[in-house]
Amino acid sequence: MNPARRATAAAATTVVLAAAGTLLATTPASAAVTCASPVFKRQFFANTTLSGTAKKTDCDSAIDQSWSGAPATGLPKDNFTVRWTVTRDFGSGGPFSFAGSGQDGIRVYLDGTRKIDLWKNVSSTVSKTVNVTIPAGKHTLRVDFANWTGTANVKFGYTPRTTASVDTVRPLAPTGTSVAYDTATGRARLTWAKNTEMDLAGYRVYRRLKGAAFPGTPLAATTSTTYTDSTLPVTGATYYYEIRAHDKAGNESAGTADQAVTTVDRVAPGVPTITRASGEVTPTGGTGGLLVGWDEVVDAATYRVYRAASENGTYAEVASTDQLSYLDTSAVESTVYYYRVSAVDAAGNESARTEPRRGKIWDNDPPPLVTGLSVTPTEYGFQLDWDKSPAQDLRHYTIHWGELYGDEGEQVCYGSLVDYVSPDETSYAYTTLPDGDEVCFFVDAVDDEGNSANKWSDDPVQAVRATELDMTPSVATPEGSPLRLTATGAEGDEGNLLEWSGLGAGEEGAADPAESFRVYRWNPASATYEKIAELPAAAFSYFDTGARRGTTSYYWVTGVRADGTESEPAGDWAVTAPAA
Repeated sequence: MNPARRATAAAATTVVLAAAGTLLATTPASAAVTCASPVFKRQFFANTTLSGTAKKTDCDSAIDQSWSGAPATGLPKDNFTVRWTVTRDFGSGGPFSFAGSGQDGIRVYLDGTRKIDLWKNVSSTVSKTVNVTIPAGKHTLRVDFANWTGTANVKFGYTPRTTASVDTVRPLAPTGTSVAYDTATGRARLTWAKNTEMDLAGYRVYRRLKGAAFPGTPLAATTSTTYTDSTLPVTGATYYYEIRAHDKAGNESAGTADQAVTTVDRVAPGVPTITRASGEVTPTGGTGGLLVGWDEVVDAATYRVYRAASENGTYAEVASTDQLSYLDTSAVESTVYYYRVSAVDAAGNESARTEPRRGKIWDNDPPPLVTGLSVTPTEYGFQLDWDKSPAQDLRHYTIHWGELYGDEGEQVCYGSLVDYVSPDETSYAYTTLPDGDEVCFFVDAVDDEGNSANKWSDDPVQAVRATELDMTPSVATPEGSPLRLTATGAEGDEGNLLEWSGLGAGEEGAADPAESFRVYRWNPASATYEKIAELPAAAFSYFDTGARRGTTSYYWVTGVRADGTESEPAGDWAVTAPAA
């Protein structure tokens, strides 16, 4: 508050001037008083009706005064009045609390409508608080105070009510929003005008990528009217900002108009992947060159193709294209080249180069068909043998197993790929359970360029039909064993692995656990399952190192109870190819 001060003697002195031979008595003129909102304009009157010309006018930041004598020069100590007025912008308005007190009288008005009326001569301070809803925009507050006799004191304040259950009025959206983007630093600086709501808590900054919605969570919160975003990706994309004000009750305003920023692009595209580098055939059947192809990279405008004579050699740029392939017509047939490709975006950012990819002009000649294939039934399945391919660029053989379909004499072998064999090998051990089925085999030759002898041959591929040996034991395995057995063929010298479960102490369902386990192996010569091991109760696996390689072994496992009786056997088989 600004208490009134008594005028000095100099200010009250009459000045006598000589003008054209006449004595003129003048007093200094009072300048018009202007008080910047939300400061009150205060006027003092030498009566209790607030009438006539104010004896004094000044500015007061708060109404909270007490006078024991005259409040200002020219005023009596009793029977005077004071008026405070202010016009201010309340923004979105909302619920407010008006609190006034005084001795003697006080009246409070909002836009000329009386809200507090305690207008009478009293011997002690009286007070009153009222709740008022102020509409949005500018409004005028006026406080009148009267002192008739005795002590003079007055106090008034207006504050927003910020309880969430009371205040449901959203702040107004901020105005004057602008954004400036610094291409050197990649930062965006936003500015906006300060809201006029008295219950304002701050501002929230939201950012979205073009084409996307604003997220539910703000990018930042601040009480300032500026914000610098230093987290913008420098990818050349366009982003939009909006500012929302929020008050102490949690109400959030609508967003400002979107402020767009298009960032500089300093991020290189992703690295392509070369999908092919092989010879290309022209429509006339000749060699058109070496075709290098790659997959599409997002944001790439062009691609650069590099070539070297060796994998770790010096790569020179041979092409720049906006296509997803490049035909290297300068490549010489039967010569190996190495290629790398990079992606370049519209801003000129170049990605890293791909890993080197070997390429050679396609020779366009598949290997000849495999000849001399023989298929011999064995105790482990079949033994395949064939003639060595004369192809110099052979990559591998592929083994195909299938079944015969069709009538006798017109049967066709429908086969599927089962394995790859080195070009230095001309035999293959195919393991399967030999139980007398009739099957078929054929072998294909594939060169370095992926040319298949079978696929490209004009001659029919010859398949070999064969019937498995039937190694099935003559003694069937009974059903109903409480054990479960799994047999796995040996991969080295460790023997066939047998693993079982059931009848173990503590196992679910093993009310009568085994005291030991017995392992049996089928002997075709004696046509019986012969015991090969007796194991303690804690054993649940066994390596049969006595099993012969290159055959099919059939097994039983039984559990021996405390009374010496054996459970029904669990059975399984394992097949192994001959040792290499």
